[in-house]
Amino acid sequence: MCAGKTRVGRSLADRLGLAFADLDRMAEERIGGPIVPFFTRQGEQAFRELESELLHAWLADGAPGVLAAGGGTLADPVNMSAALNAATVVLLHVGEDELVRRVMRAGRDRPLYLGLDEAGVRQRTRELLEARGPIYAHATITVDAEAPVEEVARRIVVALAPGQES
Repeated sequence: MCAGKTRVGRSLADRLGLAFADLDRMAEERIGGPIVPFFTRQGEQAFRELESELLHAWLADGAPGVLAAGGGTLADPVNMSAALNAATVVLLHVGEDELVRRVMRAGRDRPLYLGLDEAGVRQRTRELLEARGPIYAHATITVDAEAPVEEVARRIVVALAPGQES
């Protein structure tokens, strides 16, 4: 959450000449509106099931592209395994302090951060990083994402094709 998946994914897709998709936007299209009310009404489990369904459909399509998956999507070992079998999984690594800054600035409207003050945001971020870290560690590529969007996208291109500095 707040690692820059959408912005970096869009930039990366442009650099590579590929289609871009955002799993959260796909979910909003499917449910006919914003995620937060759905998440609040139906619960996290229903939302995670929707994310999984959309991820597996996107992977099964097989079309080349860049997908920004939700922060919790690949925390599910089944989803991570499916993604690793079908695609290159890039982890945008952002440290706890920077994530807290980003969430405080722009992300407290996310379902897992609703109503939290800075101490609560820090605690929740720490919990999420600890819970998700072992699964995220399986990503094909890990890139330091504490940089401007274009630089992070460039780092991914270099990691995908060493020696390529586009």
